[in-house]
Amino acid sequence: VGAGVCVLSAGADAQRGHVELVKAIFAGAGTVVELPEHYQAAAGAVAGSGPAYVFYLIDAMAEAGVAAGLSRPVAQQLAIDTVLGSAQLLAQTGEHPALARERVTSPGGTTIQALRVLDQRGVRAAVVDAIAAAVARTGELTDELEEA
Repeated sequence: VGAGVCVLSAGADAQRGHVELVKAIFAGAGTVVELPEHYQAAAGAVAGSGPAYVFYLIDAMAEAGVAAGLSRPVAQQLAIDTVLGSAQLLAQTGEHPALARERVTSPGGTTIQALRVLDQRGVRAAVVDAIAAAVARTGELTDELEEA
């Protein structure tokens, strides 16, 4: 869909022209971010595994909609469009996600009650721990490859 994320790290022998050429090639697939190599595992855990996290969230939102009486196609479309629109808003404004969340959370309203449940269930901590587990697994896989 042209919205991928590519993270590249220049090798010790790479010249700036090489890096710019690779960036230009991958730019057709979406965003290109250049990072030092020691950040590759973290970037992969966030962006490489990230689509699965988003699909998981959309599936959960749609499932809740179905449980509340919506048809699956309607619930899924609502969840997809909500995630898509929210991401586009953050991309366009550059606003910190916490500030955007606060702007759409009315005091005493439905959203704050839902967010309280997410916090009580440790969803934020679970996401942080999940990404840390993905980073750790990258290290394990790297070690296995080096041993082979």
